[in-house]
Amino acid sequence: MFKDRFLRHERFFREPRRESRFQKGDLKYVVLDLLKEKPRYGYEIIRALEEQSHGLYTPSPGVVYPTLQMLEEMGHANSQELDGKKIYTITEQGLQFLDERKDSADEIRSQMKNRWSFKNIGRMAMVMKEYHALDNVLGRRLLGTDPEKLKRVQEVLAQAHDDIESILEE
Repeated sequence: MFKDRFLRHERFFREPRRESRFQKGDLKYVVLDLLKEKPRYGYEIIRALEEQSHGLYTPSPGVVYPTLQMLEEMGHANSQELDGKKIYTITEQGLQFLDERKDSADEIRSQMKNRWSFKNIGRMAMVMKEYHALDNVLGRRLLGTDPEKLKRVQEVLAQAHDDIESILEE
């Protein structure tokens, strides 16, 4: 049992987690919508998506910046340097692109609104609150803890992991 658990956790650290909140290609619509509201820096886009999802989704710069670059190459966005940062704006071509694909953009907006509505995220928010509280305790208190206590904490976390995985697989 321990060996199986170890191998599973070892894979967790070796293999990058790939979890996307959007279907392939959908993020460009979301980014263009945000740029339609106002010009933004890449990190403003990340923060806006984090706010829209009530903290449940924070896209990585490794997702947002390539999307912005692609939108620039497609002629749907422009960037200019301001205070050492790139600020992105939507172009007329980008506005036309959104208008021509209004059904797709509306569907993505609808999915986001449904997925991240307070009704749907209430329980998830409570789970994430506990998760962050645990992360906070571990971050503050583990360093300098004696080896016996560390072993006990590891065992509790491993059991919790197994229990949660079982629940989610039901």
